[in-house]
Amino acid sequence: MDKELAIDCCLLAGRLMMEAGAETYRVEDTMKRMANSLELPAAHSFVTPTGIIFSPGSPHHTKLVQISKRSTDLEKIALVNAVSRKLSTGQSALSEAYQELLHIEKANVMFPMWLQIFSAAIASGCFLILLEGSWKDVPMAILAGGTGFTVAAFLDDLTRVKFFAEFMASLVIALISFFAVSFGFGQELDKIIIGSVMPLVPGLLITNAVRDLMAGHFVSGLSKGAEAFLTSFAIGAGVAFVLSF
Repeated sequence: MDKELAIDCCLLAGRLMMEAGAETYRVEDTMKRMANSLELPAAHSFVTPTGIIFSPGSPHHTKLVQISKRSTDLEKIALVNAVSRKLSTGQSALSEAYQELLHIEKANVMFPMWLQIFSAAIASGCFLILLEGSWKDVPMAILAGGTGFTVAAFLDDLTRVKFFAEFMASLVIALISFFAVSFGFGQELDKIIIGSVMPLVPGLLITNAVRDLMAGHFVSGLSKGAEAFLTSFAIGAGVAFVLSF
């Protein structure tokens, strides 16, 4: 068995999972199971949101892979887990598993942007109803939520600065909601704003941060918690900037 290829296969699987928003413990467990099936029983990994250190054991060298981007892509996590299971149970050879991971890396398995925007808009209206808002405010919540999500996606892709994108998106949402209520198209400003910003709230990030802390991964848990806090702060700051005038 090509040990270098086995090491690269484990690292690639871990990187893909972290980039897709997987929990730290899940990434380490997947890499460990793959390493055991690839005759690397002494392998150890140290996973953080920005990089993975993988030590296959003597006489092989420790390798490091950087994680420069992170998103939420549960489909990609499921695909990598499926490759890991087939490799661990002997249903797939090393070369086949590595090629599948390369295919997953290149494939775009996320929903198209128009569907994401549409879903965010509908979710905004649903959140308004859950918050006991008026049905008359649903159209404005849908408009504000869809527009805000579009701005966040566009600016994040353009600037690669997530916090700035979230700030501008929440600012646009607050402006649309404010003018909608001012001109009589909406009734409850607070309900419209809260319902519209809900698709921007880092719910999965907060969940992963708490889960990692509970599992004892304090570095990853605290870093993800800090990222979630800054994202929430950016959303709140955008709304507060509009309401302060």
